[in-house]
Amino acid sequence: MSVKDTVARQYKKLADHGLQQVSGLLVPPEGWIATLRKALAMSGPQLAKRAGITKAAIYQAERNEREGAITLNQMQKMAEALGGRFVYAVVLHERVEDVLKAQALENAEGIVRRASSHMALEQQSLSPEQTQIEIDRLADSMIRHMPPNFWEKT
Repeated sequence: MSVKDTVARQYKKLADHGLQQVSGLLVPPEGWIATLRKALAMSGPQLAKRAGITKAAIYQAERNEREGAITLNQMQKMAEALGGRFVYAVVLHERVEDVLKAQALENAEGIVRRASSHMALEQQSLSPEQTQIEIDRLADSMIRHMPPNFWEKT
């Protein structure tokens, strides 16, 4: 096994671990800042004082968070003022291997279907079972060797 394969496996493990850790975590309707502030029974002016900003800035930050317009720096500052820490993550909906397999199958199916249509013109088409076997074989090969155009639409 190469160093490149080992590194890729470590990244996959990290990504899958993130999926397991936050898969059930949803953003509250009011956003995290407002929800935590209210859970702590902290007023806007009290949070503003702790954060060293105006109370208008607190309400603006809460609104920005709900609208998806808040910055990572603002979230960090609010989290610290609330007595917490800001955690940022991008989490896949599925395991890394499942995402790779779906993409490889999509690519392989396109390639095999195009080849099959040419073969049919010459009365050499594969049976549906043979076609599926070829798609699976090609998808597995793509995952192992990851062609440069793997993520391009075919």
